[in-house]
Amino acid sequence: MTPFKTLLVAAALAAAGAARAAPKQTITVGTEGTYAPFTFFDEHHALTGYDVAVMGEVGKRAGFEVRFVPTPWDSMFLALESRKFDLIANQIAKTPAREKKYAFTDDYLVSGAQVIVRGDRQDIHGIDDLRGKKVGTGVGSNYSKFLEDYDKTHSPQIEIKYYEGNLPVVLQDIAAGRLDATLNDRLTAGYNAKQMKLDVKLVGQPVELVPSHFVVRKDAAGEALAKKVDQALAAMKKDGTLSRLSRTWFGADYTQ
Repeated sequence: MTPFKTLLVAAALAAAGAARAAPKQTITVGTEGTYAPFTFFDEHHALTGYDVAVMGEVGKRAGFEVRFVPTPWDSMFLALESRKFDLIANQIAKTPAREKKYAFTDDYLVSGAQVIVRGDRQDIHGIDDLRGKKVGTGVGSNYSKFLEDYDKTHSPQIEIKYYEGNLPVVLQDIAAGRLDATLNDRLTAGYNAKQMKLDVKLVGQPVELVPSHFVVRKDAAGEALAKKVDQALAAMKKDGTLSRLSRTWFGADYTQ
C-alpha cells in the first residue's frame, strides 16, 4: 500500500472513530411519575408507563438520549417555560389556552373522560347526574375545566372538590363515600382501581374522546424537536409499534 493510500485509510478510520464517539443529543422530558399507567415508578423504583415507553422508543428512532425529569403536575408547564426540560410527556390534551403558549406533537393516544362512582351506586349514570353531587378533580386538569364549564350552564351545579392531581386519593375517597364521583381518563381510572382493588366503576359513555400529545416550547427549537418526534411517531404508527405498546399497557389499541 502506498503512503498516500495509507494516509487515506488512516483518515477514514479516524473519521469513522470520531463519528462513533460523537455523543447523541440528550433531550430532557418532564413527567409526573405518579400518574399510572402513563408515568409512574414501579416496585423497583424504575420510571415506567405508557408515555415513558412511547417516548423511549421515539428517542431510539430519532437518535436522542432521553432523560426524564419527574415533576409535579402543578408546576409542569412553568418548568417547561423556564427550560428545566425540553418536552412534556404526561398524557397532555390540547386546549385553546395551551395552544396559544405551547407547540404540540402529533397524537399518540386517544382516550376519553368518563364518570367514576362507587361500585354500589345506582343513581349516577353520566355527567348530568352529577348535579348537586360532590365530585373530586385535579387542580388545573382538563377534567376540572370540563366540570367548571358545565357548572356555568347548568343548575343545580356540581360541587367540585379540588385535589393536587392525585387520582388514587380521589378514588379512595369515592370508595369510602367521601366523594360521590370523579371525572377522569377511563384508562387511568380503570388501571388504578384494579391495582388498588377499589370498589369503583365507570358509568355511562365517555363524555369526550381526547387525543394525547407531547408538548414543547413554542419557539424554533421546540418546533424542530416536535418535527423529529412526529417523524418517529409516524414510523411507529406505520409499523404497528404504537399499537403494540397500547395493547401492552391497556389491552386494546387506543392509538386511533
